[in-house]
Amino acid sequence: MDVVVWLRGLELEQHAPAFAANDIDGEVLREVTADDLIGLGVTSIGHRRKLLAAIALRSKGRRPSRRSRPWRPPLPARPSAVS
Repeated sequence: MDVVVWLRGLELEQHAPAFAANDIDGEVLREVTADDLIGLGVTSIGHRRKLLAAIALRSKGRRPSRRSRPWRPPLPARPSAVS
């Protein structure tokens, strides 16, 4: 996995040099913590939260969307048609 491409997809490519300088590859990325991100120089809480959420999704085998979607309550169940 190309971490630079992944960061670019999250619109957080400004952190790519720090990830590269610290040998953060796709394997290591799965284990990165909030403290690690602070150590990498990710000072923005928002960026850390986005990165941690995307890391969690990757660990579950899903890709994050570029835009976060607002939470919406589920639609009420439709009554079943009775013949």
